[in-house]
Amino acid sequence: MNQLEKKFLGQLKTRKLVARGDKVLAAVSGGPDSIAMLLLLHAVQPAIHFELAAAHCNFSLRGRESDDDERFVTEFCSSLDVPCFSVRFDTGMAAAEMKKSIEESARILRYRFFETLAAQNGFTRIATGHHVSDNAETLLFNLFRGVSLPGLVGIREHNGRIIRPMLLFHKEDIRSYLREKGVDAREDSSNALDEYDRNFIRNRVIPLIEERFAHKLLPSLSRLSVQAGELEEFLELHFEELAFREPGLVFQDNQLEVQALKRLTVFEQKEIFKRALREIGAPVDSRTLQKLADLLQSSPGKTVLAGRKLTVQWKGSRLHFKMDKT
Repeated sequence: MNQLEKKFLGQLKTRKLVARGDKVLAAVSGGPDSIAMLLLLHAVQPAIHFELAAAHCNFSLRGRESDDDERFVTEFCSSLDVPCFSVRFDTGMAAAEMKKSIEESARILRYRFFETLAAQNGFTRIATGHHVSDNAETLLFNLFRGVSLPGLVGIREHNGRIIRPMLLFHKEDIRSYLREKGVDAREDSSNALDEYDRNFIRNRVIPLIEERFAHKLLPSLSRLSVQAGELEEFLELHFEELAFREPGLVFQDNQLEVQALKRLTVFEQKEIFKRALREIGAPVDSRTLQKLADLLQSSPGKTVLAGRKLTVQWKGSRLHFKMDKT
């Protein structure tokens, strides 16, 4: 086991990402990050004693190149004697049906496939190859979308059965490891296109900032991500205690008590609203949260439109949330 493999093994154990007896499904696109992750998992498998399989999604977005990626992953997994599950999607059609971007549609399709495989085959962990730079991209992407402070957590190392064992590794670590192993991974040509927001951040924004502030951006964003995670953990405990002390803050029958909300700070009010919106499947954005906070400063009988399908009315002593199902 080389130095990087030992470091990887140590992180899996320290962060409790994989344990003896786990069944791990590795998401493998064929790119350097996921191929390196699969190699590392395969290398440390005897030390932890877990089962390993791979999953590949062909999104049919790059014609022959997509098919070549699928073939490469299948053959590479076979060379390691790792079972491989693959699927093909008509992502363009799915995006039209879901009325979402190609990027978002591909993400939804990918994780649905992984969860289906997990349910059918008993996988306890789904591993993705996100690394330090991916986390930086996600933080900046979320920042530009206007998320709140807790929303700057970035990519979580552990979220349910999803794990990101590469999250502390840098791109150069990954490429050096592949060179040492003599493995040529696939390169997605669409990664060079700036038409996708994440690509633009990766190809244009981050290099420009790094040029001016060398070796400062990624560590700074990493620290911010950790601090945001700590804040989120604190807030979860805080709001559990609030709900215990103030039953009117518990979102029941799509209602919240006005006077209980008024006793809170604006920040707390918005956090309560955020949780309520998520519970009924409504979109959460800063403008909507501000509208709801402003509603508390009005008077009974007032109604606001919070998004295209959600109305919130102050009726009696409560706010009533109503989603249009049509």
